Amino acid sequence: MAQDLLIDRQFVRIAEGLVHIRECAETKSGQLPLYLMHASPASARGLEPLLGALRTHGVTRRLIAPDTLGNGDSAPPAPDTPDIAYFADSVRRVLDALKIDRVDVYGAHTGCRTAAELAILFPDRIGKVIFDGITEYDPEMKKQIFANYAPEMKPDDMGRQFVWAFHFVRDQIFHFPYFMRDPAHKTTREMPSNEHLHAHTVDVLKALTTYHKAYLAAFRYEPLQRLPLIKRPVLVLEADTEPPHLQSAAAQMAALVPGAKLVRTTDGVEGKAKAIADYLKA
Repeated sequence: MAQDLLIDRQFVRIAEGLVHIRECAETKSGQLPLYLMHASPASARGLEPLLGALRTHGVTRRLIAPDTLGNGDSAPPAPDTPDIAYFADSVRRVLDALKIDRVDVYGAHTGCRTAAELAILFPDRIGKVIFDGITEYDPEMKKQIFANYAPEMKPDDMGRQFVWAFHFVRDQIFHFPYFMRDPAHKTTREMPSNEHLHAHTVDVLKALTTYHKAYLAAFRYEPLQRLPLIKRPVLVLEADTEPPHLQSAAAQMAALVPGAKLVRTTDGVEGKAKAIADYLKA
């Protein structure tokens, strides 16, 4: 991360309650803000390295990274079973609260789906769209995911949620889906630092009773049907930071969006940031 990067934190209020936001102020005016949406199940804390790398690669615009409703320090979603259209509308309302008319958007995993629906439902609010990790799953895999991936959790008198949250976070590093712990579902990602595992686990525990809502909405979303409806410019990243099933799906996802650009990146977050910076400047 850039050593001089300053990340401010604030809350804005929408109907559901307070939305927690990490933000880097613009250093050059006249550009659309970049609104970044994180992957489930944690928070926008996980985007801090990318924010720093974007600054290193010359992105001077305002960077806005909220915690999705039901994640991190943001209020829970209002519906019991929200869909991605609901989360996209919540972004529109956050932009209204920030008095921002239009943004470019970046989404990672769950954030990709929200970014897609945001561009479909509110195209006048969106400039460019960047997808970082999106795919579709076959019906049998979806069945397994809905049954096992994101169980509803609550505290109990033995504190079992603490052990569960740590293993839930750690196991996702090694397998996808994390509950299929066999060679066929092993990922190639390296073990993160103890500090990362701790922070990620704390994020999940903060939103213990609501973390699953955005996750399950993302898995219910149908990108094969929705992506062709996007009319905004789109960049799809095939990044070496992502597990194999997302890297291999990138070209197919890009082909669904008329005129979308596909870029393969190496060198981790730095390579990803350079590709995003080049796209935003183009």
